Amino acid sequence: MTPHVPRQSASPDEGGNPGPAENRRHMIARRWLTAITIVLLIGIPAGYLLISAEQSRDSGRDKAKVASATGLTEGFPSRMHRRIYDVPIPNAGKDVAFYETNNWKTSRFYVQFRTIPADFDWFLNDLGINRAALKDDRITIGKRDAEIAGWTFDRSRDWAGTTVRQKAPQPTVDITVDRTDPARPFVYVVSTATP
Repeated sequence: MTPHVPRQSASPDEGGNPGPAENRRHMIARRWLTAITIVLLIGIPAGYLLISAEQSRDSGRDKAKVASATGLTEGFPSRMHRRIYDVPIPNAGKDVAFYETNNWKTSRFYVQFRTIPADFDWFLNDLGINRAALKDDRITIGKRDAEIAGWTFDRSRDWAGTTVRQKAPQPTVDITVDRTDPARPFVYVVSTATP
């Protein structure tokens, strides 16, 4: 008979069962991997949502600021606005600014620009009139509209104006021109549309 020799367990290095310390390291690594996965799956999309919400809020604030503005905005209005309100603006126009108001009954579009004589004639022709339609010393834009746009019509200047009345639904266009500098007339327009 052969004597019984007790069997020794293999060390972790020899491919046997890991010891308690190795089990603990493996468990900690698994927890870290789980935590990182959760952050990647939940944290990053949540971060994008927060950034998107903030950008959307900022965009809303900008739109609200434009909508609540009381006065002219510098720059050319959109082509759509120019077409709807029948206000052609020469491409070479300077000091261009605009403002729009709306209510359930009436929409008004306020525009100003400085131009040169040839482009001023083009502007008038596009509206179906010419310089003969302008009446000397006539300011066709009323006090209320002037206050809304922030315009002051100093009587010491050389003014001329006219009103272009069109068949509905086309707007009525009031034009007042400062001709003090004939080489650079300054044009003020209020176009009024009613549904």
